[in-house]
Amino acid sequence: MIHSCPTIRIVDAGLSQLRHDTPGYPPSHHPGGSTFVAALDTVDGDMGPFMTHSADHPSATDQTTGEGSDLEFRPPTMEEGAAMWRIARDSGTLDLNTSYAYLILARDFAATSRVAVADGDTVGFALGYRRPTAPERLFIWQIAVDESQRGRRIAARLLDAVVADLPEVTTLETTITEDNAASQRLFASFAERHGANHSVGPLLTEAHFPDPGHGAELLHEISELRSGT
Repeated sequence: MIHSCPTIRIVDAGLSQLRHDTPGYPPSHHPGGSTFVAALDTVDGDMGPFMTHSADHPSATDQTTGEGSDLEFRPPTMEEGAAMWRIARDSGTLDLNTSYAYLILARDFAATSRVAVADGDTVGFALGYRRPTAPERLFIWQIAVDESQRGRRIAARLLDAVVADLPEVTTLETTITEDNAASQRLFASFAERHGANHSVGPLLTEAHFPDPGHGAELLHEISELRSGT
């Protein structure tokens, strides 16, 4: 789910405690922090209490300007889960999951996740998984980009990189709150680049959340990816 706020929520250790919370507020600029574009939690609660900050919005520059050739996009190692946790922590806006969660997710979902690496440092990540009952669908749980890396389209390139390596995936899913325009633009742009269909419908209402303060999460489905790739 993608809000203007945090998107993936993970509480306690273990996959059953990952929380997906996508915030719907405007991205905040935290000193030394990062810009999160949530995607990994397209649906809050798909994996239990994991928090998904699908909603940490990417800045407009992250999506549209200069790329640079010194970035490497690849699956994360388990050890890089620590850097992913730090990027999420430093964002200042995401609901921070436990470091344990990022380490385990990096290990178990490496094939469906990507990190961006610059000069040996992890500067961004996208966490995703293929839905067990529909393996042709990739759910993006959380996307985060270090604040120092704005203007390089890293969020968009992370999405492109993971989908390019998964030919079996024909549909990408995520959830976004209605007020998170930045994340909406990120995924709409992805659909356009890939010549794919992009539909939006209800998934989680405010009534689904046991704790107050969560806006409704809309399901974004980007389908027929292969036809435009």
